[in-house]
Parts: sequence; C-alpha cells; structure tokens
Amino acid sequence: MRIDAYTHFIPEKFFKKIVESGHHDIGKRVREIPCIHDIEVRRKIVGGFKDYAQILSYPMPPLELLAKGDAALVEEYARLVNDGFAEICAKYPDQFPGWVAQAPLAATDAGVRECERALKNGALGVQIYTNIAGKPLDEPEFEPFFAAMNKIGKPIWMHPARAANFPDYLSEKKSKYEIWWTFGWSYETAAAMARLVFSGIMDKYPNLKIITHHFGGIVPMLEGRIGPGWDQLGARTSDEDLSLVLKRLKKRPLDYFKHSFYADTAVFGGEPATRAGFEFYDLDKIVFASDCPFDPEKGTMYTRETLRIVDALDLPKADKEKVWRGNLERITGAKFKS
Repeated sequence: MRIDAYTHFIPEKFFKKIVESGHHDIGKRVREIPCIHDIEVRRKIVGGFKDYAQILSYPMPPLELLAKGDAALVEEYARLVNDGFAEICAKYPDQFPGWVAQAPLAATDAGVRECERALKNGALGVQIYTNIAGKPLDEPEFEPFFAAMNKIGKPIWMHPARAANFPDYLSEKKSKYEIWWTFGWSYETAAAMARLVFSGIMDKYPNLKIITHHFGGIVPMLEGRIGPGWDQLGARTSDEDLSLVLKRLKKRPLDYFKHSFYADTAVFGGEPATRAGFEFYDLDKIVFASDCPFDPEKGTMYTRETLRIVDALDLPKADKEKVWRGNLERITGAKFKS
C-alpha cells in the first residue's frame, strides 16, 4: 500500500461555513476543484489507483488569515476542520487511513490546546505554515507550540504560505504572473527552514519532526550555498557579527537541512526535482506525497506521475517501502493496512 502523506481537502461543514460567510479568500482555484471539498468525488479519485490511500490535511488559505487576527475564531476554525477530518477517516478508513490536524498558531496559547485535543482524537500530527499571517516561525509567541510538539513527539507538516502581496521587487506592491506561487513558495519553505535552524529552535527542541512540503522547495538545489556558503556566515554582512550565530549552533548549517528535516516527494511530477530530493535528503527522512488534488487534471495527474516516478527509481524494494509508508509509520507511530 502506497500512503500519500500530503494531500489536501476541506471538510464539508467548514467549507460551507466559510463560503456562506462570504470569505473571498476561498479563491477561484479552490472553488473550481470539486474533489477538494466533495468527499465522493475525492473517493473516486483515490479508488482509481491500486494499493493507494491518502492522508488528509487542510490546504490554503491559512486559517489565521481567514480569522483576521481573531484568536478565538482561528481556534474555532481549526476545531471545525479537525473534527471534519476525524469524521471522514472514521467513515472511510481504507481510503483515508489518517489525517493531519490544523494547528491554530494565532490562538492565545499558540494552538497548543487544539493540537493536543486533535492528537488525542487520532490525528497523526499537525500542520503549520511557513509564516503565521506574515510573522516568522521563530517569533517568541510561537515557542509554546514547538515546546509542546517536541514533548509530544508527533510530526509537524509544514506548508508554504505566500501570496501576491509579497512583491518580487521593492519598487512594486504585489507579485506578478503568479511568481509568488511558482518560485515564491519554494523560497518561502527554505527561508522558514533557515529561521528554525539559525534561531536555535532545532537545537533547543531536538525531538521535532518537521515534514517540509515539496521536497523542501529550493533547498536540494542549493547544497553548495547552504554548505560551504553558510560555513562563511557573516562574511557578506558588515553591520553585525553573524559568525557568532555559527558558534551557537551545535552542527554545521548544512547538517540541519540534510539530516534534521523530513521532506515529501510532492514536486508536481518533476523528475529532475525528485532525483535532486532523493540525492539530498537521508532516505529515512523522505515520505511519499503527491499534493493531490492541485493539478491540471483536478487530482489525478500529479498523483499518477509521482507514483510512476518514485516507482521507477533504482532503489531496493525495502528502501522504496520506507518511502511508500515505512518512514511515515515510524514517525507517526501509525500502522497502516497492507
């Protein structure tokens, strides 16, 4: 059985609540993909692949943006999403053997209460975004979340969050041509990983298991910059002594990126990106994922292509089994049906 570790869905009750409330942030792309909110359409997609099942997680936009700064409301939204996932997986366990809770980091307790509740209710782990309404993850207000997840030991799925309001150039007010998505999400993921490393969070909480979406974005392509380049941290900066940061870290920067983070195979059917990811990360840190249903065929193309590409890799059967399901079982503590 191939377990797709990172797929997106919006539970019906939450979808209706948001649409009926007039939120324009449930945008054009989501509205035009029935299988992201219609469970019967989604089940047909899953049933179209042999020996295949999906782990469900919430997509975009971030709940923190939908709640517009209301801490109580973002927690309410997360609870509604999480309960919806629990119901779906309880009803269709063969197709959806697990779900990822949405963490409301903008809640007054950094989402700890809702995350603990959802995990006790069966969630395999929790999902966060690479920034929280524009704030970096290493802000002190989010530390209670990382402290709790370090203690609990369940994995964190990390999804990029960046929109057109992040301009590509300082002279402009918004990103053009959807550059914010095509290139921006990959940069955003790498930037969030870097902030977790250099802030010391990965050292302070060594039990964190963070699954980066899309093979960590641009990270596998930049081993030279992350390695020898960041070994010289501070050489390009004159207004502060960044060499002190290196002295505080317990490992070389590259070692964190290669060995401390997990990554999924959801690279939109890109064979070169897949090969780069497998060459960069430890095999024990790679989980299979397709990013269903966001593709030109509304849920089938990226899944089909990712299955084909991973299956064609020249790896021993035991190693492929780790990617298909073994690594996910190990870090979540789940045991999926064969």
